[in-house]
Amino acid sequence: MGKLTLQDKIIQICIYIILIILAIITLYPFWNTFIISINNAGDTANGGVTIWPRVFTLANYKVVLQNPDLLQSFFITILRTVVGTFLSILFTSAFAFGLSRKGVYGKKVYTTLCLITMYFSGGIIPYYLLIVKMHMNNTFWVMVIPGIVSVYNMIVFRSFFMSLPESMIESAKIDGANHITIFFRLILPLSGSIIATLALFTAVGHWNDWFYPSLFITSKHLYPLQSLLNQILATNAATDLMNVLSPGAQQKLKELQEVSNRSMAATTIMVVTFPIIMVYPFVQKYFVKGVLIGSLKE
Repeated sequence: MGKLTLQDKIIQICIYIILIILAIITLYPFWNTFIISINNAGDTANGGVTIWPRVFTLANYKVVLQNPDLLQSFFITILRTVVGTFLSILFTSAFAFGLSRKGVYGKKVYTTLCLITMYFSGGIIPYYLLIVKMHMNNTFWVMVIPGIVSVYNMIVFRSFFMSLPESMIESAKIDGANHITIFFRLILPLSGSIIATLALFTAVGHWNDWFYPSLFITSKHLYPLQSLLNQILATNAATDLMNVLSPGAQQKLKELQEVSNRSMAATTIMVVTFPIIMVYPFVQKYFVKGVLIGSLKE
């Protein structure tokens, strides 16, 4: 590379400044929420808590983590994310593999029907009536089965499968492998990047979803984390969370005095957000590679 000119250096400096500003704008709301979660609630009520806690305390986390509803919601969310992601990737990739093969009868019809669902839907009321008719409302599976196949992910999977050499699949057929064997023992092992990328997108979607569980689930023990967080943010839930602690313990009563609605909401947001954030560093290397591989051939 040649020596950078003054103009190139100025452009680089401007790019760095813009990126730093964007990073601060993106990260500051998360950081401020974290600071509020570890700051004394009475002090937070005075305002001005921005970059660093003035009165450090972990009372907010003690109250939140002792809430049995949150622990139950945490279990439901993890179970939903794991089961929902596994089934979605399995069925979506299998469907995409079928549509990527030459000579499949009605392939264009299936593809067209799938694409229509990306642009049109029956609406909330018909969808709700369908779920009720299938007796899935107020069950765990209402959070998993309706979204088990993603059309967008299917298109990405299919594009990737179509980019694989046809000679490789033909060689497997000559060796006596059927389509199921080819899919599980040949195609999936070669699809690590695209599977990791789409699995993360699917997992984040399951983890963050609160709307549909709020429509179809009335049993409190089936509420996922995001639906519980939505209730906390929308209602005055601090009193309910405080009741978890023994009213006779003086130390716990002192901790309760340090808790407010705002600090409870901030703490719950951190507890809900932190686990899914920790997943990103382990799959970050697959992002660009997986998405680009899936878009090479259509």
